[in-house]
Amino acid sequence: MKSVAKALTCLICLVALMPIVADAQSDPFGVPDTVWADVARVNDHTMSITISFFNDEYVVGLAVPLKLDAGVNKIVADSVVYTGGRVAEAEWAYPGFRPDTAIQCVTLGMIANIGPTDHRLNPGKGRVATIFVSSLDGSKIENFTVDTTTTDPGNQLMAVSHRYQGDPPDTVAVDITGRTIFPQWVIRYEK
Repeated sequence: MKSVAKALTCLICLVALMPIVADAQSDPFGVPDTVWADVARVNDHTMSITISFFNDEYVVGLAVPLKLDAGVNKIVADSVVYTGGRVAEAEWAYPGFRPDTAIQCVTLGMIANIGPTDHRLNPGKGRVATIFVSSLDGSKIENFTVDTTTTDPGNQLMAVSHRYQGDPPDTVAVDITGRTIFPQWVIRYEK
């Protein structure tokens, strides 16, 4: 009898939590946006992480904080290339790069407009930037992993939608409180 009661209790809990789980990757503008990290080896002591982004609405901000790990081998995200990526093509005002060797993290923070411009990332899919990670002492990087994290001051994997969705005259105003998008996260390692 106790096992039936436990099973019923578990079932009720699962049914009660379903709306919360279903809403975790929701997107008020359509399908969930996605950020990909494609990890590849450049040589024995250098790795690359290509960040790509799919969005189905206009976006004016993007934050991609990453935690890097290579075991006991100390590494640093030493450079980033935005050239040829979607953010560079959209002429965003601030394509940021902040590595933190002490905690083995890097934050890409991208802002479309600073001043009297109206740049935005159109709906689409493609490469945003490529980050290069090197061994600090020149030793071979093995067992390299990357994942999303939160970096100070509260940077997390997120995008900010444009205040209008569409092109004039068919623009639809977006409620200011609903402009933050939390994209899905996918990591792919080169074999």
